[in-house]
Amino acid sequence: MTQSSGLLERLPDRKGLDRIWSVLPDARLVGGSVRDLLAGVSVHDLDLATPEPPEDVQRRLEGAGIGVIPTGLSHGTVTAVLDGVPYEITTLRRDEETDGRHAVVVWTQDWTEDAARRDFTINAMSLDRHDRLHDYFGGQEDLKNRQVRFVGDASRRITEDALRALRFFRFDARYGNGNPDRAACEAVSEQLGLIGTLSAERVASELLRILSGPRLAETIAAMAAIGLLQVILPNPDPADLNRLLNCGVPANPLLRLFALCHESSRALPGRLKLSNADASRIDVWASDRPALSPGMSDDDLRRLRADQDLDPLVERSWLQQARLVGGPDRIWDGFRSRLQALPQPQFPLSGKDALAHGILPGPGMGQWLKKGREWWMAQGCLPDRAQCLAYLAGYP
Repeated sequence: MTQSSGLLERLPDRKGLDRIWSVLPDARLVGGSVRDLLAGVSVHDLDLATPEPPEDVQRRLEGAGIGVIPTGLSHGTVTAVLDGVPYEITTLRRDEETDGRHAVVVWTQDWTEDAARRDFTINAMSLDRHDRLHDYFGGQEDLKNRQVRFVGDASRRITEDALRALRFFRFDARYGNGNPDRAACEAVSEQLGLIGTLSAERVASELLRILSGPRLAETIAAMAAIGLLQVILPNPDPADLNRLLNCGVPANPLLRLFALCHESSRALPGRLKLSNADASRIDVWASDRPALSPGMSDDDLRRLRADQDLDPLVERSWLQQARLVGGPDRIWDGFRSRLQALPQPQFPLSGKDALAHGILPGPGMGQWLKKGREWWMAQGCLPDRAQCLAYLAGYP
């Protein structure tokens, strides 16, 4: 179906797009940019497709003085850069063969063929320079009805790329109506064996996007109901995640992941190939030290802040609230407010002070500083440099 849309009028600035169209008049906006224009939400990336082969696209753009980055020539993609804004332009393609992870593609000039290889009907629409919407699979109606459906046969789409099983639930959470498409769920359930062919990094990236999105509790429940959640995570417990969500915790996908797999959280970094920084954060949450209590004194809070940065302390407080309360709680809110109001204390002595005190580098210096810091901590991290030096005047 092709129709005049009025969608281009919703773009705040289309000068760069018009310049590309002056060079590639047959190119169209595709995918998420068209979907989000229709949905009336902010469009962050303007991706285009075109019938011309990538080498021809690059030659035409460079001939018009437009900067070009050959970001993926083997996949038919170049990126035009205008006034610092990137526009990804991909040649129309059709799949020759797939293995559930990668596809061998060939170029085509058939827009329907290109649309047929996309994942969901709401992502298979295109918009030309005349503001005409091209919709081959009913994506506009599905978007209006808040229904996420695979293009064509759902099972085949998943065998082409198993990551689409997870992508379905991410898109359904954002654009669906709360009743996931039955054919899609059945296809995901039938193809669970393909999930193991995916790299851990791809699974983790998609899962964290799900965990940062809307309608998380029902999305996780739907994934668990067909067995998908259990395939990708070690011993997930949606009830623990729901307790955290009920507390009103700010969106933090890694924290939500930890709550979802609290009992087996130490297995997450290896299972999902998480970064060292993420693995360290999980280790801090799992160790749960030093202990937190909303009744702590200001001295106790300063000691906490001296030993640990603010962010992990706040995150641990949400986890503790979820375990003990499982819902909103003004006492824990007050605890976080007090914690955030305190600057991080810094022990005022260093090795230079030890040298000035006549202590040479080595174990003795470490013991001197350790003794001073222990006293400083016992005093609620309040003594200044002079007070710490006075305490240590007779040591060793």
